[in-house]
Amino acid sequence: MTDLLTTVPTLSGVSVTMLRDTILGHLRTSLGKDPGHASVYDWRMAVSHTLRDLIMEPWFAATRRTYGEDRKRVYYLSMEFLIGRMLEDAAINLGLHGMIEEALAGVGPEFRTLIEDEPDAALGNGGLGRLAACFLDSMSTLGCPGYGYGIRYEHGIFRQRFEGGRQVETPEDWLIRRDPWVFERPEAVATVGFRGHVETRGARAVWHPGETVIAEAHDMPVVGWQGRWANTLRLWAARPTTLFDLARFNAGDHTAASEPEALARTLSRVLYPNDGTQAGKELRLKQEYFLTAASIADILRRFRGQHSDLRKLPAHVAIQMNDTHPAIAGPELIRVMVDEEQIPFDEACEVAVQVLGYTNHTLLPEALERWSTWTMGSVLPRHMQIIERIDDWHRRMNPKRPASVSILAHDEVQMGTLAFVTAHRVNGVSALHTDLMRKTVFHDLNALHPDRIVNQTNGITPRRWLALANPPLAKLVTDVVGDGWQADLDKLKGLEPHVTDAGFLGQFAAAKRENKARLADWIAATGGAKVNPDALFDVQVKRIHEYKRQLLNILEAIALWHQIREDPSSAIVPRVKIFGGKSAPGYATAKLIIRLINDVATKVNADPVTRDWLQIVYPANYNVSMAERLVPAADLSEQISTAGTEASGTGNMKFSLNGALTIGTLDGANVEIREHVGAENFFLFGLTAGEVVARRARLGHEKAAIGESQRLRDVLMMLAEGVFSPGEEGRYHALTDMLWHHDHYLVTADFEAYYQAQRAVDRAYTDPADWHRMAALNTARMGFFSSDRTIKGYMSDIWSVPPAI
Repeated sequence: MTDLLTTVPTLSGVSVTMLRDTILGHLRTSLGKDPGHASVYDWRMAVSHTLRDLIMEPWFAATRRTYGEDRKRVYYLSMEFLIGRMLEDAAINLGLHGMIEEALAGVGPEFRTLIEDEPDAALGNGGLGRLAACFLDSMSTLGCPGYGYGIRYEHGIFRQRFEGGRQVETPEDWLIRRDPWVFERPEAVATVGFRGHVETRGARAVWHPGETVIAEAHDMPVVGWQGRWANTLRLWAARPTTLFDLARFNAGDHTAASEPEALARTLSRVLYPNDGTQAGKELRLKQEYFLTAASIADILRRFRGQHSDLRKLPAHVAIQMNDTHPAIAGPELIRVMVDEEQIPFDEACEVAVQVLGYTNHTLLPEALERWSTWTMGSVLPRHMQIIERIDDWHRRMNPKRPASVSILAHDEVQMGTLAFVTAHRVNGVSALHTDLMRKTVFHDLNALHPDRIVNQTNGITPRRWLALANPPLAKLVTDVVGDGWQADLDKLKGLEPHVTDAGFLGQFAAAKRENKARLADWIAATGGAKVNPDALFDVQVKRIHEYKRQLLNILEAIALWHQIREDPSSAIVPRVKIFGGKSAPGYATAKLIIRLINDVATKVNADPVTRDWLQIVYPANYNVSMAERLVPAADLSEQISTAGTEASGTGNMKFSLNGALTIGTLDGANVEIREHVGAENFFLFGLTAGEVVARRARLGHEKAAIGESQRLRDVLMMLAEGVFSPGEEGRYHALTDMLWHHDHYLVTADFEAYYQAQRAVDRAYTDPADWHRMAALNTARMGFFSSDRTIKGYMSDIWSVPPAI
């Protein structure tokens, strides 16, 4: 028993000499190379294996301690984990970044070269996946025993490139070379079924799937700060139960002979397959069930290793559903309890509710998944029956419930309602979002269950998003407030007394300038424009979507370009506008906005009248490692979504932490960021959430807004006349028509206020000392937005899990 309770070890015995010897040893024994003939890849793998070796002991010790003390575990189910590169993250969290640099000196390539050689893990797309990655980091830092569960996508969402300004999607190839951070677990498999039929045997139902695949586990250790604890990210890859049907092949049915293998590979090939067809819809539902069923089987296998009665699950297991994608978890857990354990249905529902939590990430009704009852019944026939019974159970438990809260409505399964009904806590991700959840999408459910909705404002890990991404600023922070802020971000408050000190502000400005110069060099090296690092770097990077309003940003850029051309003396601040992000492959409007941004960039960047004052840059294939370049270099953070549409945002937190000022609406976590950093250090514009509702109710509000702004009329006229699409005047007629007649996201209503707010930004930037003072206050006041604080909230308010360290 003493061995089981061993304290998680420290890294105090590690030395530069030991690291160098281990790296050279792995080069020989793991890669089969000597230093003189080793490639950059070989060196990266050797360093990765060296760091992985050091993670093993805290990883094993954490597992031993969790089992030995029979601790409750948290299981975080998410379709996305946008973890980025792992090599530098591991070095930072183990506190060995500088020692690795020394160990390589004189014997191998620079550590930075190896870091840049590592591909981003293509396991996510946007904020949802990056949040999940930050949460895993914080769970390990805080000693919260847990697992992340996801899918090991072969090709991620896609690799983005531009042809003639258009987005072109190509497969992501991150797995083309061996991943040193993953351990295959051939013994940890689960069989997942689809389709088939349900047989009734007396009072018992037996599901006979018509298709099956094997979920095969691939584990990645996730080490926390200082290597005191490590959890597991378990990724499922689909494999066929029958590799090849030789009889069908020999009978001449060559294509059908490979169907089992094709089904399996399809399940874990691409994140978010296009669901514009029925086949695409079914594949997406299968993916979600594949993740959920494999994970629950694994959770229950682990539970049964120490316990026998599934009624005891709530004392030992907390399952968090990250968005509606894993909402089938409720029916699946109930299916196992009812069909396999013969637990009465009502009791099974009560157990499931105590185990499950649901994080909502959207107020957009179209983003709350809905599946037709036909699709659900066809793909998962037993689950369709269980969903109907859950709906009936909820109705019986709440006899006065209104029809609006039915899980089944209009021949569809409402997955947001299902997740709400089967969870004991439903959390929003910012104070505003949670308040709006209660008032809008879950108004009637909140009335039935007034204590179920809670708030957990999102956060970001300071290890990656300051210590790793911004070494110059991280060093300054440590010099001023001392070490320890990496795990206690409130220590940043110690910067505040220094923001009036000219010497400190000079160092703060120098750190920003260093990051901007580094970004400018990277933009030039990757084929972009040559940009001026002394210009204001104005950055909007996020998924391309109408509600995030990249369209508003580029329209303002056109207006600024036009203004400078008409009156060159009006230009007072050089500005580089930087965009980044991908559109869903089937999202025509978003892809048209991407093309517009690139077309405007082509025109503006070639204009000799304006190019010293305005440049537009759109690097392709935005991902975590690109964000690590852009965020530290940004002067201005664009957080301009229509009020009431963005649940939280986490990019807004990353930029503010790294000393960028925000121009934004009162939406999502912008509200709380503004409260913390100070209204005077935030460029606010635009309608509030309440005003948005009122404005949308006004017939012809688009024409009214356009009529009140000559500047906006000029911009729309330029689009209509083909100024940015020579030879194809009608290219952007769909966008201009939308803005005149169907402007749901109120670009026209907020345009003039946004333009004036940007001119306030220009004026502020002309006073460098005051700008850097405001920027430093943003950094100093961002302690609240650590994901460590968020996870502490989940642990106490939702999961009921105490820290193990």
